[in-house]
Amino acid sequence: MSAALHRPPSHMTLDEFLTWDPDERSGRRWQLVDGEPLAMAPASENHGAIQSELARLLGNHLLERNRACRVIIEPGVVPRLRAGENWRIPDLGVTCAPAQGGVAMADPVLLVEILSPNNHAETRANIWSYTTLPSLREILVLNAARIEAEVLRRGDDGNWPEQPLVLRDGDMLHLSGLDFSAKLRALYRMTSLAT
Repeated sequence: MSAALHRPPSHMTLDEFLTWDPDERSGRRWQLVDGEPLAMAPASENHGAIQSELARLLGNHLLERNRACRVIIEPGVVPRLRAGENWRIPDLGVTCAPAQGGVAMADPVLLVEILSPNNHAETRANIWSYTTLPSLREILVLNAARIEAEVLRRGDDGNWPEQPLVLRDGDMLHLSGLDFSAKLRALYRMTSLAT
């Protein structure tokens, strides 16, 4: 089989993307960015450990507080900007909307991205697109190469800050929309960075 058969189309609508079969069985995930399907690189060990630890901590927190919110790993998100040509996949999302069984996460209140050394540009583009979602209150960006985080919190006026709040090892992480607090280091407990 030729490589051309495995090359994705150069441009797709969201509807075409959601019905598209990439005809490859590598398990890669795909995003649609301004109409262009882009394969996502596999997560590093640190990336996966941070993702699973935060999902556990947030899930336990929501359960203890009897919140009707849910943590979803790698949810599909359709930004409002160029919605017909975009399908983004954050590492984690939290929604308080009732489960609908659809393909896209409804009304996320928190989205989380984990920066790996090889995905900075793509992740930053995703973060920008997330700010168009009216339900979104906070964006958390975790670094997989060092114990560091950025928190973007929508203000009471509906605007996003010009600069994120930067947290480092030893700092406390507060996600006010979920009333969640933890030492930043706790999210890195199962990584090579924790030793």
